Amino acid sequence: MGKKEKKSKTAEQKARIAAKENKKATQKVKKAKSKDDDKDDVDLQAVLDEYSRQQAKFLRVSESSCDPPSPRSSATFIGSPSSNKELFLFGGEYYNGVFATFFNDLFIYLIDKDEWRKVTSPNSPLPRSGHAWCRSDHGTNIYLFGGEFSSPKQGTFYHYNDFWKLEPSTREWTRIETKGKGPPARSGHRMTHFKNYIVLFGGFQDTSQTTKYLQDLWIYDCRAFRWHNTDLPPASQKPDARSSFSFLPHPAGAVIVGGYSRVKSTVAAGKQSKGGKQGNSSRLKPRIHEDTWFLRITPPTIDASANAVPTIRWERRKSPVNRPSPRAGVNMVYHKGRGILFGGVHDVEESEEGIDSEFFNALFAWNIERNRFFQLTLKPAKVTPKNQGDGRGTAKRARGKADEVELLCNLAALQAKDSIANTTSEVFQLDTDMPDVSTNLVKPVLNTMPHPRFNAHLAVQDDVLYMLGGTYEHADAEYTFDEMWAIDLGKLDGVHEVYRRELDHWQGSDEEESDSQSESAESDAGDEDDGVQIDDPSPSVENKEHPPSEAPAEADQEQTEAATVDSRPQPRPFENLRDFFNRTSIAWQDTVLESLRHDGNLNKSVKELRKIAFDLSEAKWWDSREEITALEDEQEEAGIGEVINIADRNNDTGDGAGRKR
Repeated sequence: MGKKEKKSKTAEQKARIAAKENKKATQKVKKAKSKDDDKDDVDLQAVLDEYSRQQAKFLRVSESSCDPPSPRSSATFIGSPSSNKELFLFGGEYYNGVFATFFNDLFIYLIDKDEWRKVTSPNSPLPRSGHAWCRSDHGTNIYLFGGEFSSPKQGTFYHYNDFWKLEPSTREWTRIETKGKGPPARSGHRMTHFKNYIVLFGGFQDTSQTTKYLQDLWIYDCRAFRWHNTDLPPASQKPDARSSFSFLPHPAGAVIVGGYSRVKSTVAAGKQSKGGKQGNSSRLKPRIHEDTWFLRITPPTIDASANAVPTIRWERRKSPVNRPSPRAGVNMVYHKGRGILFGGVHDVEESEEGIDSEFFNALFAWNIERNRFFQLTLKPAKVTPKNQGDGRGTAKRARGKADEVELLCNLAALQAKDSIANTTSEVFQLDTDMPDVSTNLVKPVLNTMPHPRFNAHLAVQDDVLYMLGGTYEHADAEYTFDEMWAIDLGKLDGVHEVYRRELDHWQGSDEEESDSQSESAESDAGDEDDGVQIDDPSPSVENKEHPPSEAPAEADQEQTEAATVDSRPQPRPFENLRDFFNRTSIAWQDTVLESLRHDGNLNKSVKELRKIAFDLSEAKWWDSREEITALEDEQEEAGIGEVINIADRNNDTGDGAGRKR
């Protein structure tokens, strides 16, 4: 009898192994087909044609109220030249680690109303990122050129060379058909204005082989509707090829500061050839440009012909005084003779294992004429005496009142054994004098700069700096911030939140992790213990605002199981008990209500419920102190400092890194 059982079990194991091998082969075929589809079968032109057909369904330009735009990078952000109460945002891309999504929607932020508007038009540029735009000098239109579009997996790229004009007052796009030859397709370039000219410089082009950085200068005459590619004498000096630099207007022309490119670098291969010589190989090495250039533009004389070309000359300036440390991913915005700079990134060390980067969140002003940088620091918060109110106490009481009403609604629903959605309106009549908290909430104001990042979108309107989005990297993941902040450049009285949202989980390595997990699970299929659970190595939802720290090589099994089971709110680094409870009070109250419902004891007042919820959160906060303190120490060693609000980071690989920086 025993031999028969053993023989039967062996046959079952063989069947499982065969099924496992078949499943592996199927997964490999699917994965190879997916890669082939992205490389060969994606017709970018067909995709863009479909965008055009969908866009043509709009009969006229329309504008409607909407939520803040979805997170994106490499978009364009500018203050309206016709109204000091509007900001314009166009295009951009979002990468979740698996697929890239490109946008061509136009958003308008109404500053005085704190409202976002979305514009739909039958004639607007196709989806793109890495494009450039600028105002005209006479302040009536916005001009846009170039950009790029790619397949979802970024296996193939498309660069634009189209030229557009946006009229801010009517929200209407017009494609400009210029006379003669115009700039070739590109992205990562910059544009600025001078008198009746639009000036374009630099950028890059992706080819099937590598990334080519550009150093050509083009000037568009808004009156003659013609591009001029001005030639310089062979001995004339000019800036090196670059992208992602700062291009600011000047009364006599324009100025260029910094930039990013990749240059060929020959490195030793580490092995000797048969002839005894050591073999060499070349690769593209990142280069952060720190030079400053002045472009002097002399318009033609009045009696010159309409096609006369302006005279230009490049002049290299001295290194600015008090220049910040080297950094990429910064694009200064112009404000009253100054360039305003925020954030940036510097790759400290590059190796085969990856790149160690340093991120910044300092705010600088560069005086263009004096060629000097000044760091802008926020004024310390004013200490308000306890006996004097400033309105914030009223807002807190209003929010507390709203929490009480919500708790009463939940209690009524549980007692009636019905869903909250079906609760009668009588519950909301409990306190008719409750203030309208939806319209009276005070948005947060930080006394420190937002979290470090690079490639934040900057715009200035009415002496206020607006900072939208930005990118932050951690390990193999890149996170795009979904938020916007405002700083009064005159007062410097804090960083005012316009909006802030949580982000989707980074999916960069989900496919590989799922494959490895499935293989591990299948390898255990023949074992007698089939109940082994493989933990998800990705960050939990509770802590997705903060990059996960490295897990120890050997974890305690009991702690791992407890962390898997415990779905309660988790404290964050540098978060005190009061802040932790304020952030998670609703979740703890829901936990208390569920426990009371299970015990059949719902005879608790709102005050008693909040007291029980606070006790639970306090116990959780103290239980997590050792783990959170270790995480705080790790973040301080990494130069992260106090993390108020972490969203997402980005990681660029290959030659395409220039697109992000």
